[in-house]
Amino acid sequence: MTFDPAFLSNFTLVLTGFSGAFIAALWLALVVWTYRDIKSRARDRLVHLLAAALVALLSLPGVLVYLILRPQRTLEEEYQKTLEEEALLQAIEDQAVCPGCERRIKDNWLVCPNCQTKLKKPCRQCGKLMELAWNICPYCGTPVQGMRKEKLTMEEALQVVPLEPEEVSQKKKKRHK
Repeated sequence: MTFDPAFLSNFTLVLTGFSGAFIAALWLALVVWTYRDIKSRARDRLVHLLAAALVALLSLPGVLVYLILRPQRTLEEEYQKTLEEEALLQAIEDQAVCPGCERRIKDNWLVCPNCQTKLKKPCRQCGKLMELAWNICPYCGTPVQGMRKEKLTMEEALQVVPLEPEEVSQKKKKRHK
């Protein structure tokens, strides 16, 4: 076998061409990747162009600089984090607070244990808790005592409603004071 300098020259030329094409494709791929990545991480068009220009001018060192300087999270990750924070804040804000002392209370409390503010009242028929402003029980439909009744006849209005034992004792205490 003889050494052919023309073959070696052609082989070197082809190898150089493929290497050059590979490096050019790699450079272009890095510029495109950087542009797409920064686009998912920032809204500012100037930042998009500067990041792509950095990689276009400096190639691999530009990619390293970009990786160091790029925002840590994508816009989608930031959005998801914001949604989670808002959901947590909403859960905290949805907890009931006492109108008197503004401390957290539970839904089934009649009285605030801190300031003794009346929070709810029990229905005299079914015993379920009602808001103070309600005039009728939403569970059993019983009207609250003392509530004005519509379309009553004179006989129904004059009819005496017997007081519960607790109310009788409270009225006696008030008279003696």
